[in-house]
Amino acid sequence: MKLKTLPIATSLVALTLLTACGEMVKKDETQPAAERVSLNNEDLYEVHHDGRIYIFDDRAVYESFLQVGETTFRNVHIGEGPKGETIVFGLTNEDKKKVSGIASIDMYKGQLKGADDFYGEMRMDGRIYVFGSLMEMNEARTVGEVPLRYTDIGSGPKGETVVYALNSSNKKMKPEAMIELFHKMNNMK
Repeated sequence: MKLKTLPIATSLVALTLLTACGEMVKKDETQPAAERVSLNNEDLYEVHHDGRIYIFDDRAVYESFLQVGETTFRNVHIGEGPKGETIVFGLTNEDKKKVSGIASIDMYKGQLKGADDFYGEMRMDGRIYVFGSLMEMNEARTVGEVPLRYTDIGSGPKGETVVYALNSSNKKMKPEAMIELFHKMNNMK
C-alpha cells in the first residue's frame, strides 16, 4: 500500500485552520459577560488555621466554615501549601461532583485569573487581609505578609485587625472603596 502525500500548500492551510481554531477556544475575553461570570473568579476566601490553609470560592461555604470550623465537602491537597501546609478546598454541593473546573483550585494553581473586580479575604494570625487582586493575594500567601497596606486596628467583625492590601497605584490613599466593600461583605455598618 502506497501513502499519498499532500501538497505542502494544503498541509499549511490545514495547519493554519487548526491553529486558528485552537486560538479561538483559548481566548475567553471574547465570550459575552454573562458567560464569563460562570467562571466564578470574582472572589476567593482563605483561612489559615492549625497548619492548614482552607480556601473557598463560595461566600456561603466560607461563612459556614467560620461558624462551625469545618466544611461539609472538601478537596484535600496534603503538603501542597507554600510552606508544606495541607490545603483544604471547601466545595459547594455542585463542586463535589466535579473532577476539574473548580474555581478555587484553578485560581490557587494559577489556571484561572481573578476577575477585574476581584475581592479576596484571608484570615491569618488573628488578622483579616482584604485584597482587590488575586495576584496580591497569592503573593501574601507565599510571603506571609502584605508589603503595601492600610491597617485598621480592631475594625473587624469580632474586633480583629483588618489589613487592606494596596499597590503602587493606591498606596498613598485610604482605600475607602475596599473598606466599604469589606463592611458590606461582612454585614457591618
